[in-house]
Amino acid sequence: MEPIAMDNQRTGHSHTYYDVIIIGAGASGLYCALTAGRRGRRVLVLDHANKAGKKILMSGGGRCNFTNYFVEPEHFIGANQHFCKSALSRYPSWEFIGMVEAHKIRYHEREHGQLFCDDSAQDILTMLLDECSAVGVQVKLNAQVESVQAVKNDKNARFELLTTKQLSKKDKQERKESGNQAKLPQTGYRCESLVVATGGLSIPTMGASGLGYELAQQFGHQLISTDASLVPFTFTDKTGELICALAGISLPVIASNERISFKLPILFTHRGLSGPAMLQLSNYWQTGESIRINLLPDIDVTALFLAHKKSHPRQLIRTVLADYTDSALPKKLLAALQTHLWDDIKDTELANIKDERLTELGVTLNGWQLKPSGTEGYRTAEVTRGGVNTDEVSSKTMQSNFQDGLYFIGEVLDVTGWLGGYNFQWAWASGFVCGEMV
Repeated sequence: MEPIAMDNQRTGHSHTYYDVIIIGAGASGLYCALTAGRRGRRVLVLDHANKAGKKILMSGGGRCNFTNYFVEPEHFIGANQHFCKSALSRYPSWEFIGMVEAHKIRYHEREHGQLFCDDSAQDILTMLLDECSAVGVQVKLNAQVESVQAVKNDKNARFELLTTKQLSKKDKQERKESGNQAKLPQTGYRCESLVVATGGLSIPTMGASGLGYELAQQFGHQLISTDASLVPFTFTDKTGELICALAGISLPVIASNERISFKLPILFTHRGLSGPAMLQLSNYWQTGESIRINLLPDIDVTALFLAHKKSHPRQLIRTVLADYTDSALPKKLLAALQTHLWDDIKDTELANIKDERLTELGVTLNGWQLKPSGTEGYRTAEVTRGGVNTDEVSSKTMQSNFQDGLYFIGEVLDVTGWLGGYNFQWAWASGFVCGEMV
């Protein structure tokens, strides 16, 4: 269906009318668009980026971890733990898998039910754009939303938007050098339903912005404070130096804090600690808190030390840890931990070390307590924790409780999934239930 052109006498702008306008051509926005388009709605998707679905393309190392076989509400966090239940139950992961299979996209399962494309994340983006195109959805890129206003006295339209062309860095530089101060021409749109699918603040190089949060506040919504999440931890001082020196080492651990624990791999980097265990834990971490890392999750190290003190009293600590743990600790890590934790007794036989010291060391290796100085922030975060307060949005339709026809979907809401395809599944599910309503 073609959009309808109309003139606005009040502003002098010519407006193009759509049934539905979606701000954001990411995962949730595109899925909402194709769902609404299938219902015969006239749909326009606006995005300030020069390409749709940039985060889809970079996700999963370019293979897009597009969903998970095992999706439960407990895989998501937010101030309202129940909010995500309705959408997830109405659009389970097998629905999206069915679409993937219908498009003959090859995929595979990795650990913990994670599903990835065999070839490229581009397969998922192409599928979404093809589905949108098939039902007449229009996607307009390089479109910077300048203003959104509620419309009164119009039986068709509830919202009026003004956009300008998003200039490239080159265009901006040329305008600056030429001294061109002229305002960019504006394009006007009106719609019955407006969907905010702008995502969060993560990875600003991909074009992330706070527009969705600003729009929410404009219409009276509260925000749950936002923070970078699914993100590596950083460390300073001697701990930071120790970790940096071990960059590249990975091993399975149990990472925990007071609220949760994850048995997953950890990765030492030049900037701090990363890997699935750290990313998952970051969802539940608050600034200033300590974390614990069990470096030998399958071994009671204290019991190991005390048993060997009796049976092999002349052994050294490093010998026990190297020979009787199946070399679970890489040699470089073992040497660094020795320097850091028991340098004063590194050449002392077990028989000459007090039980209390061996117990203390065992407890440390089974629960190394560290205090991150922070995280790498939005620059590398996979998602944004927090967002639009879900107590003010319908869990069944995603519509604002304050403004008829205004909807919020995807990452802009205070719903954050675990690592492993859960945030994509939330995008598809929230986009679907919204697309069924708009």
